[in-house]
Amino acid sequence: MSVLVGKDTRLCVSGITGREGTFHALNNRNYGTNVVAGVTPGKGGQDVEGIPVFDTFHAAVADSGANTAMIFVPPRFAADSILEAQDAGIELIIAITEGIPAHDELRVFNHLSHQSGVRLIGPNCPGILSPGKANVGIIPASFFKEGNVGVVSRSGTLTYQIGNELARAGFGNSSIVGIGGDPVPGSSFIDIIALFEADPETELIVMSGEIGGSAEEEAAEYIAANVTKPVVAYIAGFTAPPGKTMGHAGAIVSGTAGTAVAKAEALEAKGVRVGRTPTETAEIAAQILSA
Repeated sequence: MSVLVGKDTRLCVSGITGREGTFHALNNRNYGTNVVAGVTPGKGGQDVEGIPVFDTFHAAVADSGANTAMIFVPPRFAADSILEAQDAGIELIIAITEGIPAHDELRVFNHLSHQSGVRLIGPNCPGILSPGKANVGIIPASFFKEGNVGVVSRSGTLTYQIGNELARAGFGNSSIVGIGGDPVPGSSFIDIIALFEADPETELIVMSGEIGGSAEEEAAEYIAANVTKPVVAYIAGFTAPPGKTMGHAGAIVSGTAGTAVAKAEALEAKGVRVGRTPTETAEIAAQILSA
């Protein structure tokens, strides 16, 4: 088992003819992901190393049966690309694009919240990897192997580090989901933790958060009430100066709200062990799994 992407994924890449879109679409295909189509307006009828390109998502879905979209278009076009994918019947949309205006993100969030049968991951995320099954995004798959640890993270880089530490300790992953660090994410920690809780392959969940917002505190309440599997967490930003944006647009602390200390305390109060470094987090996870 895995969550969100797997052997049944049929991927369509928006922006496939751009440099980054081409590189990662082919990289995903080389991993084993079934990349069935691409979309670039005005370039329909072309192909990218055998992957057919269409002018619209509607045409791509009708021809290829795509059920998953990866968005690699520039920020000013990304919101419309996401909404077009949803309108064409795509069930899972993974928005890699960074720098989408917050107003556009809010427009997308409000629209999708009234739709059924569609899930958005991102924007500004590294994507999703189910080791041995499918890779949709920019996650360096060679770092990971199949296993029983589910990882959900706001930060792509920290995802890679924690996953690599686990792999070096001899443990693999069921799926790795990067939800992105923007102020208006399509999916939350709670959304993904619920999927891991229901996944029989996942035996332990690692949550990698960061300063800013209240997503980690909300996740702590959800975990206490709904999750039976062990959860280990890491919060980036213990040394971040108050009021300064650190890395992601959503990682800004106001006063004492949203600090790494406050988030760690909220999680630990609900029984979630929190590592102070990615290495310590992986070590805690390994200890629990070994026991």
